[in-house]
Formats: sequence, C-alpha cells, structure tokens
Amino acid sequence: MKRLRVDARLLWGTAILVVLIVCALLAPAVGALMGNANPTDIGDVLATRLVRPLGTDGSGKLHWLGTDAFGRDVLARLWLGARISLGVGVVGSSLAGALGIALGMMAAWRGGATDRVILAISDALLAIPRLVLLLVVATLWGPGLVTVVVILALTGWMSVARLVRADVLGVRALPYVEAAEALGVPTRKLLLGHVLPNALGSARVAITLGIGNAMLLESGLSFLGLGVQPPTASWGNMISGGRDWLLIAPWIALSPGLALILTVVACTLIGDALTLRVDARAQSSRPAAAT
Repeated sequence: MKRLRVDARLLWGTAILVVLIVCALLAPAVGALMGNANPTDIGDVLATRLVRPLGTDGSGKLHWLGTDAFGRDVLARLWLGARISLGVGVVGSSLAGALGIALGMMAAWRGGATDRVILAISDALLAIPRLVLLLVVATLWGPGLVTVVVILALTGWMSVARLVRADVLGVRALPYVEAAEALGVPTRKLLLGHVLPNALGSARVAITLGIGNAMLLESGLSFLGLGVQPPTASWGNMISGGRDWLLIAPWIALSPGLALILTVVACTLIGDALTLRVDARAQSSRPAAAT
C-alpha cells in the first residue's frame, strides 16, 4: 500500500508537470488554434477588453479564460507565461543544484579550511531570508529575466550543498571507497564514478522542490516589478497586472495564480515521492553496510 501511495504521488505530480510543459511548448500556437488574436497585441481595446471567460469580443472571437484590461487573451498569455515561469524555475533550481553539488562535494572531500569557509558562507546566507536577498540584488542589478535566474542560482545552493556534503561524508566512510583510495584510484574517477552517484539522492529531492520555490520567488519579484518586465508575460506580472481588477475581472489574476499553485503542488508531490524512495533505499542499505 505504501508503494502504491508513493507511485500515485509521483504519477500525479509528473502528469501535471508534463501537461504544463506541453502547453508551454505549444504556447505560440495557442492563439492560432483558438482563433484568438496575438496575446501581446492590444488591438482594439474597447472591443476586446475585460471579456468574461467563455465570452466573445466585438469581433465574435471566443476567449476561454477571458481577456485582460488591454484586450489580451488570458489563456494565450497564461501559456506564454508558463514558458517563462517554468523555465526560470527549472533553470534557476538546476543551476543552484549544480553549484550546491560542487560546493558540497568540495567541502566534504577536502575538509579543513575549505569545509569551514563553505559552511560559514552557507550559514551567513541561510541566516538572511531569501526573498530579502533577492530584492536587494535585483534592486542593485536591475530587473530582467537573466537577473532573476542568476539570483536564484546564487541564493539557492546552500541547502543542496549541505545535503550533498552529509551524503559524501557518509559514502566516503564506506569500505569500498576507502579501499579505492588505498589502491590509488584517481580522485576524479573516484568522485564521479563512485561517490557522486551514491550521494545524489537527497540533492534530487532538494532540486525538485526548489523548482516550485524558485517559481514562487520569480512570481514575487515580477509582482513587485523587479522580475520579468511587461509586455513579456510571466505568471507573476500577470497577477500583478490583475490585482487592480480583482473585483471587476477576477479571472485576470486568478488564472495565473491557480496555475502557479498547481505547479507548486506538482513539484511537492514529486518531491515527497522521491523523499520516500530515498529514505527507503537508505534504510535497506543500512543492514548491508553493517555486515
């Protein structure tokens, strides 16, 4: 029953993400398939603005999720925004994970002053709320897509580094690793061939969960005007653009908000499933290690 529950979480989370990714990839064709105008083309504002979901504008075009205050189709912008938000989440979390894996392995393997310096930097960054770091750096560097990705990578590696460091220390103490070191196996071959594959379980979970967190942070920055800038669509600036119309046209902000929640839930489901699998493998390997 436990395995079925884990598989169900992984299945549902993966299915949601796959659907969102496919829709994001097909975003440029959404407008043409639905018979809608270019989602970034304001057009005749008076004829197309604030159309309700499943309503038609002055030219008779159907808008499944309505239009915004500038007459732009919300569904088409939603999928265009998915490309930005999902891309920022995946790339930002992956870069942070790669940096964390490298620093975590370096700290665990070299030890000494290297370990102390990396841990001290990690502690200092973890002591400051990540959103505050993002706001400060974004203000200094200026808003933009590349800025958001770089900031997410530079402020998200600490947890991954600590997890990898702990796993590498555990793997390094195993007999076969000690034997390989004694036989003079090159460090690079030992790390990449034996240590790293066995120390990535927790890192995979952290990177997966980090995707949802990165998307939330990107949306927060875009909402505040420090992230992706209009007219480029992202879920954060779509929510920001719809906040003034919540009472009159709530669908403008609700659509990207619900999409963001759904994506974060999907990442959480996948992360929970991977966590249970990593824990199960760790428990099953303890008796073997003990013998």
